[in-house]
Amino acid sequence: MSVLNNHAVLRWLVPVTAGVAVIGGGAAVGTFAAGADPALPPRTAAQLLEDLRTSRLDGLSGTVVQRADLGLPPIAGLVGQAGGNELASLVSGTHTLRVWYAGPERQRLALVDTLGERDVLRNGRDVWTWSSRDNAASHRTLPADAKDLESAPATPADAADRALEAIDPSTAVTVGRSATVAGRSVYELVLTPRDRDSLVHQVRIALDAKEHVPLRFEVLADGADEPAFEVAFTQVDFRTPDADQFRFSPPPGVTVKEEPAVDERGPAGKQRPERGEADPDVRTVGTGWTTVLVAKLDAAGAAGTAGAKPGAAAGPDADMVAKVLGGLQRVSGDWGSGRLLTGKLFSVLLTDDGRVLAGLVRPERLYQAAKG
Repeated sequence: MSVLNNHAVLRWLVPVTAGVAVIGGGAAVGTFAAGADPALPPRTAAQLLEDLRTSRLDGLSGTVVQRADLGLPPIAGLVGQAGGNELASLVSGTHTLRVWYAGPERQRLALVDTLGERDVLRNGRDVWTWSSRDNAASHRTLPADAKDLESAPATPADAADRALEAIDPSTAVTVGRSATVAGRSVYELVLTPRDRDSLVHQVRIALDAKEHVPLRFEVLADGADEPAFEVAFTQVDFRTPDADQFRFSPPPGVTVKEEPAVDERGPAGKQRPERGEADPDVRTVGTGWTTVLVAKLDAAGAAGTAGAKPGAAAGPDADMVAKVLGGLQRVSGDWGSGRLLTGKLFSVLLTDDGRVLAGLVRPERLYQAAKG
């Protein structure tokens, strides 16, 4: 269990429709830390983890830069287009985001790039999205007991929350060097997987020395000296933002689409598993950093993996998915056959018998899991 679960620090609400959620990669951003390392009182790893667990955050706003370079083949770039949600592109390229936080029910994220601005706002049970490029907006109402939504790692705290869930005997936790991030002094927690089959070499989390909030999150791939992934604040303000920041006012001419209310049913009316209840279509193999996720694909996914021709399924998205899958490396062994996607930090295997296996591991670990 994450040490942050008790207060859900900065769990920014960014709905993403992606087939496999992965931690992306990117170049180190040298401007985040400059000058001599600050002199801070010594803190042990246990003390820093306790600082995280007991920290209280009432409000925050700032600018976040994320850089991603997954080391994927060019054809894989089409996946984001097929996904249908542009915010899913946060796992690749370089992105600048503005974030505002005023408690678990008031959050706002604005992604700004050369194509325009895309916003996600939560104000109570209301969630709004807006795209300046499409000049379109949508609204949906969350159920009364909603706590969060599936989200991309949009802030250092969001990414740290996920990484800290992996802390167990498979992880060595140490203290790194002090540094300066967004003009503030930070301690550094270093998480090192003990299992060498993991593609992750280290995870580094920079904690604000006063507020104990993660200001920078880095992932180093095995054999690399520089971060393969970095998301960090370049500017941060710990004052609570004004309520006006979370009120959505559609720009002139914008059509607001009302989305169906969120319920407990998944695609095609399939009941979602309760919290803590196992999904019969998803299982895990192994533990710690070398855990492999094994899930069943639907009939369309299995057909695409087997090399279905574009047009075999209805719609342009199906054609796009078929093109992506057809461009992946063909592999086979005593476990069967399928397609392989590899990056700096993860591997994904799509088998011809309708399964997807994914993990922060080398392909050989996926092949072993596929035998089961």
